[in-house]
Amino acid sequence: MKYPIQKRYQSFKERRKKRKQIKPPTNKRIAVPSFFTLMNLFSGFLAIISISDGDLIRGAWLIALAGLFDVFDGLMARLANATSDFGVELDSICDMVSFGVAPGFLIYSFGLEKLGFFGVIVSALPPLCGAVRLARFNVNARILPPKDQFIGLPIPAQAIMLCAFVLTFKDQLELFSVFENGVTTVVIPVVVVVSFLMVSTIPFDKIPRFDRKTIREKKGRIVLFICYLLLILLLQEYGLIAVFSIFIFKGIVAGAIRFFKGDYDMYGAEEFQDYS
Repeated sequence: MKYPIQKRYQSFKERRKKRKQIKPPTNKRIAVPSFFTLMNLFSGFLAIISISDGDLIRGAWLIALAGLFDVFDGLMARLANATSDFGVELDSICDMVSFGVAPGFLIYSFGLEKLGFFGVIVSALPPLCGAVRLARFNVNARILPPKDQFIGLPIPAQAIMLCAFVLTFKDQLELFSVFENGVTTVVIPVVVVVSFLMVSTIPFDKIPRFDRKTIREKKGRIVLFICYLLLILLLQEYGLIAVFSIFIFKGIVAGAIRFFKGDYDMYGAEEFQDYS
C-alpha cells in the first residue's frame, strides 16, 4: 500500500522523465562563450561606475576591454561549435549595456551635460540606435544570416569610436578652442553620424575567420586586420581612433560605390523586416 505522498512523488518523477524526453538536448559548451559575454557586460558595468566617479579615461578603456571580450565570445563560440539562440540573445543584452548605455553616458559626461536637455537627447542616440541595430540583427540573422559583412555599423565599433575620441582628445581640449562651443561642436556631429550608421543599410566588414579557406581566399582582408591590430597595440588610443576612422570611412566609400554602380542589393543590404 502506497501513501498519498508516495503516489504524488511517483507521479512527479514520471512527469519529470517525460519532460526530459521532450526537451531538446542542451549544448553545455555554450558556457565557454557565455563566460566572455558576461565579462563584456561586467566591463561595461565597471565602465559606468568609473564614468560616474569622474574617471572618463578608465571608463573609456573599460568599454574598449568589453569590445575585446565581445570578439572573444564569438571566436570561442565558433571554436567550441557552441553557437545558439541563447548566446545571440545574451550577447545582445550585454552589448546594449557595454556599447549602448556606457558610451552614451561617457559622451554625456565628456561635455554634453552642459547643453541641458539637448545634450541628453544627443547622448541618448547611441543606446537608442544601438537597440534598433541589435534587434534588426537578431531578427534578420535568423532569416538570412550574413556571411562576410554586417548590415549597418556594428554597435561595438561605434562605441569604441566614441571612446577613442574621448581618449585622444581628453587632455587636448585646447584644439577645439577655435569653435564657439569648444569640443561639443565636434562631438555632436560624430555621435549623430555613428548612430545613424548603426541603423543604416551600409555594409561593413566582419572580422575575418582564420581558417584555411578564408586565409586562401581573403588574404587582403586578413592582412588589413593584422595591420589594424598592430596600429592599436603600438599607438594605443591614437591607433584606436585611426583604425576605427579608417574602418568606418572604408565602409561608407564601399557602400557608396556599390550604390551608384547599382549592385547594392547583391550584398544583402535589404530594409529591416519584422518577422516576429
